[in-house]
Amino acid sequence: MMIGIIDYGVGNLKNVQTAVKKIGYDCVISGKKEELERSDALILPGVGAFGDSIDMLNKSGLRDFVDRWASDNRYMLGICVGMQLLFERSYEMGLHEGLGYLKGEVIPFQKPLKIPHMGWNELKIVQKDSPIVNNIQEGEYVYFVHSYYATPAEENLVAYTEYGGKVAAIVQKGNIFATQFHPEKSAATGEKLLKNYLELIQ
Repeated sequence: MMIGIIDYGVGNLKNVQTAVKKIGYDCVISGKKEELERSDALILPGVGAFGDSIDMLNKSGLRDFVDRWASDNRYMLGICVGMQLLFERSYEMGLHEGLGYLKGEVIPFQKPLKIPHMGWNELKIVQKDSPIVNNIQEGEYVYFVHSYYATPAEENLVAYTEYGGKVAAIVQKGNIFATQFHPEKSAATGEKLLKNYLELIQ
């Protein structure tokens, strides 16, 4: 089984690859459609600004490929900005259209909250029957770094954390999953989540 990590010019690709390999799965970092097409599942990472990320994805020539993959309901995991890209739009430094696979938008945290939201926060699990949170308990901690957050529809919210209010941490629609936190930086809990995702594909 092969996991494809989408290389569109942004993202902490090596860290994600290391985390996947640690669990025992083969993975390839690639920006080539033909290589990614041979994957059994994809990971869409992302760091930095939403607008830059969606522009890079469009300019990479991979947008149509990713759209087709999502429309076929094949397995995909978005991470951090990679999660935010799945939504309809973002208001980060202007208005930017997202991929639109999930209903909702990406909005900024407001002062007096410390921005960015950075560090360890506990998970509140809404959909305990979602396979992505198998063996993950209420209150486990994961690592966040972000200044904007997504507002998903309730049916897509798997888990959230509290930071000045409810902040989406894990979302799901069909075989598309995503985390606002970095599983590759979230110690044992992040490893469990990645393992859950990869085991779904078998």
